[in-house]
Amino acid sequence: MKVEKDLNNHSQPPNEYKKPTSLKEKLSMVGPGLAVAATGVGTADMITAIVLGTSFGMTFVWAIIIGSVLKYFLNEGVGRWYLATGKTILEGWRSLGSWATGYFSTYSIIWGFVYGAAAAATCGMAMEAMFPIMPIWGWAIVHSVVGFLLVFSGRYLLFERIMTVLIAIMFITIIGTAALFLPSFGDFAKGFIPTMPDGSFMMALGLIGGVGGTITMASYGYWLKEKKWEGKSWISVMRTDSKVAYTVTAIFTIASLIIGAQFLFGTGVTLSGDQGLLTLAEMLGEEFGATLRWLFLIAFWSAAFSSLLGVWNGVPYLFADFIRLMKARKDKSYENKSVEETDPAYRFYLAWLTFPPLILLFFGKPVQLIIIYGALGALFMPFLAISLVILLNSKKVEAQFRNKWLANSVLIGCVIMFVFLAVNQLMGMF
Repeated sequence: MKVEKDLNNHSQPPNEYKKPTSLKEKLSMVGPGLAVAATGVGTADMITAIVLGTSFGMTFVWAIIIGSVLKYFLNEGVGRWYLATGKTILEGWRSLGSWATGYFSTYSIIWGFVYGAAAAATCGMAMEAMFPIMPIWGWAIVHSVVGFLLVFSGRYLLFERIMTVLIAIMFITIIGTAALFLPSFGDFAKGFIPTMPDGSFMMALGLIGGVGGTITMASYGYWLKEKKWEGKSWISVMRTDSKVAYTVTAIFTIASLIIGAQFLFGTGVTLSGDQGLLTLAEMLGEEFGATLRWLFLIAFWSAAFSSLLGVWNGVPYLFADFIRLMKARKDKSYENKSVEETDPAYRFYLAWLTFPPLILLFFGKPVQLIIIYGALGALFMPFLAISLVILLNSKKVEAQFRNKWLANSVLIGCVIMFVFLAVNQLMGMF
């Protein structure tokens, strides 16, 4: 009964929480960052790292580390903006002009429709490989609806605990698989030296830009609020939370690289997309037995379902906050209201992620919608990076909490890299 009471407690004021001071106390409270990391580290990151390992061995350990550091600074920036100002990231975007919130509203509607189908189908693919009692579309519907029900319950701490379990499963299974293929110390050490073999530039840049990064990074502030971390005194705790999250992200992605480098490097095997993960699972089973096949499939499923669940919980906050700010134009009382998991706008977007996209499972994805989705998606990470550079150097943030030279350098580096990737992706589409 006590656990259930805690899970439903949204009314406890922040000052009743004892702020941790020691590293041990801070580590005991990590959670929102793990939710961001578990959502961001999906099957796409797994297959990218495995393919790079297959093609170039242990060469790109350095790229994974750089990618994790960059995402830490982005995530920390979102959290610092919220804790230092008490304002949501949507309020920050609004201050940049109506173009920013207009871009987000358009992107969120199209992105949600397409991503809802893709995430559910990926979960269905992983589950069908383990339990072929239903077709992929049947398992996809099950995962989408289960995610909807878990989030609809409005219990953030339950969501956080499920995400923590999923990232633990991902971590244990993928590390366990990689342990069978540990490289020599020399090969592993060489991976820390930045090198760029012929034909690898865009793949390496994609790995750096893709490690643990999705739209849910912008949801971090809302998850901090649900955790009752509010005010400037929580910034140090938030930073510890983010560091743990992206350390786990780096280790997980390096483990995926090791699997590709040590098991497939030099074999000529070609893997592509989520289907490539199923192919790899079958190969591992043939080589090492059914147990390893199951371990890898469980890792695949955990990565897919944690991404779905994180998006189902996190992105509706952004949409509900957008609706709140639109209402505040006519009714100033909405300015001081906060978004909750029980808000009608939150639940509308949750339903939008869950049910309309199921149509795409049966009729395929309209080409033009995919082009628009891809174009808007290519622009989101540069948009987030640029907005953080502007907001965290503005007078909206107290001087002591504004960006220092290191944060500015890293975020400007993010802007340059993400803009380059966006231009390359858009050129490839059109």
